[in-house]
Formats: sequence, structure tokens, C-alpha cells
Amino acid sequence: MYVKEVVLQNQAGLHARPATFFIQKANEFKSLIMIEKEERRVNAKSLLGVLSLGIEEGTKIKILADGPDDEAAVTALAKLIESGFAD
Repeated sequence: MYVKEVVLQNQAGLHARPATFFIQKANEFKSLIMIEKEERRVNAKSLLGVLSLGIEEGTKIKILADGPDDEAAVTALAKLIESGFAD
């Protein structure tokens, strides 16, 4: 299992559009990927799950992955979050 803590940089938070980008990126990997906010953990490949966390700018979250490409998955998703979802 690979875990990394990141702080959301996106000004609008992880609402529908950036959450969709996040989920699309997560689905590129075979590993089980979860997001954790304040002891609540959801599947990072589920739009409803991600949106249910109500992640806003400045929120600390953990990205956890377990599987054959867990480190690559966490690294890619953390990079996406830290960039503020910039292209």
C-alpha cells in the first residue's frame, strides 16, 4: 500500500468538474484507490463518493492505493491535486 497526504490547491474545491478529472485519472490505474478526509474513506473512482467528502480549498486529504501500480497512481493523483487541476 502506498499513501500520500496532500492539500487541495483548487480554489473552488473538489466539486463536479475537478472531481471528474480526478476520477478519470484514478481509472487509468488498476490499483484500489481511496481518498481519506478526517477518518472518512471513499473510493477514488466513485464520483458520488468523492463529492460526498465535501473537499474544499486548503483541505488535507490522504490518497491511498493498493495494487500493482499503487505508487504511480498516488503520485499521479497527488500531482493533479497539487497543480490545482491546471492543464
